[in-house]
Amino acid sequence: MAKEWILNSAMNRFQLNFKRNVGAVSEEIRKCSPKSIKDWEEYYFQNVRSKRHIQELGKKLFIKITEVIAAEVEDITEEECVNYMFKLVIDRTFDGYMTEIKTIYGQLQQFINQKIEPAPDDWDRLFNVDFFIKIKDKYIGLQIKPVSKVSHIPEIYKEKNNQLSTHKKFTEKFGGKVFYIYSIKEGDKKKIYNQDIVQEIQNEIDILCK
Repeated sequence: MAKEWILNSAMNRFQLNFKRNVGAVSEEIRKCSPKSIKDWEEYYFQNVRSKRHIQELGKKLFIKITEVIAAEVEDITEEECVNYMFKLVIDRTFDGYMTEIKTIYGQLQQFINQKIEPAPDDWDRLFNVDFFIKIKDKYIGLQIKPVSKVSHIPEIYKEKNNQLSTHKKFTEKFGGKVFYIYSIKEGDKKKIYNQDIVQEIQNEIDILCK
């Protein structure tokens, strides 16, 4: 319901549901071990906060919504809404994407103990390479591909096959192979999905170091 969303958002924003305002409700209800909502209500008003206190919080919430938030809403322009949508879709998505890539090549850099550097812009266009590792006078190319779920990986393999000719040109010009690294999210963390690629890269480094 729209009203409940507004109430919940305002309550969280102004922290009216924080422990300092309503008490440690999760702990208190366990102490109470109520058999009914009536048991809990009686316990709460007797031991945690008074009924009048909760009424005052409700009145404060009303003021925040009808005066503070209402004034802010009136001040919002159409242009700000349009700009926000562009920022959300373009800027924040890109920032998240780049953070994921940096996280992954940071992990890879630790595994192989070699510096990984962003590729020049023309390498992206000519060779489909995002990063490189320099070994003596030769280069290894890397492409880091964030995938939203495992089922998305076959599509990336298809893209990889389409880019084989450009990767072959890279190897002919710079001496090292190009490797695909798949980044996948597990919970709040991102990790290299195709872990075997780390050893393959290390093998290529060993060959180029000879």
